[in-house]
Amino acid sequence: MGIGQLWVVGTPIGNLEDMTARALRILKEVDLIAAEDTRHTGRLLQHFGITTPQISLHEHNTRQRVPQLLQRLEAGQQIALVSDAGLPGVSDPGYELITACIAAAIPVTPIPGPNAALTALMASGLPMNRFCFEGFLPPKGRDRQQRLAALQQETRTILLYEAPHRLVQTVTELCQTLGSDRPLVLARELTKYHEEFWRGTLATACAHLANHPPRGEYTLVIGGAASSSSAVDWEALKEELSALLAQGFSLTQASSQIATLTGLPRRHIYKLGLELRHRES
Repeated sequence: MGIGQLWVVGTPIGNLEDMTARALRILKEVDLIAAEDTRHTGRLLQHFGITTPQISLHEHNTRQRVPQLLQRLEAGQQIALVSDAGLPGVSDPGYELITACIAAAIPVTPIPGPNAALTALMASGLPMNRFCFEGFLPPKGRDRQQRLAALQQETRTILLYEAPHRLVQTVTELCQTLGSDRPLVLARELTKYHEEFWRGTLATACAHLANHPPRGEYTLVIGGAASSSSAVDWEALKEELSALLAQGFSLTQASSQIATLTGLPRRHIYKLGLELRHRES
């Protein structure tokens, strides 16, 4: 028997209809499934009538479990790696096993599936051409402050995960660090029955959360920082603003649309529109 293979399998983040035919086939065919939580994955397997045995692989047993799994793979077994939801290794356990397999020349094959960050980004309405994924911020201390400070100058759209009990603190600190005008989308319970998208700014999000206690897991999509003034093509912005106004958009609507697309503060775009109107009058 030759060397085995590790299959990194994406699983649904909520709606079981998002399970792919290929993922189902692999989970049925492998010798073993390494799961973040065997009870959670057991419910998924039961739903689809899959009887493949499981073994746990989570952050608390990685050191002892990875050598055991490598031994099985080197003996020729086929193993599927899954997390509780989404893509293994992306803010979930699995990275150490993947890198250990690569170092041992064991084939690693990804089976694509749902991902909360990209799912939220798709429907956010914020720029998708350039973005960065930050996962969960450090919970406290200097590491958290340093990460927040680094995001201050990030011009790409920012994707974060957050638990409901820390959401208010995180949004408040983001507002204080990044600025109150930064556009924000709060995506909750993605693909599930209570899926919800809330759109606004970091400032209005603080007011919203004061009256709507967070429930469920959240993905945050945050507009990037404005480029430096020297890098902004103000003439192009004026042309775009004039075109939107000519199409019947109000100055507020046009300013908001351009601010969302460019990451520039809306008040700056609005001020530019007032200057254009003054020149035309």
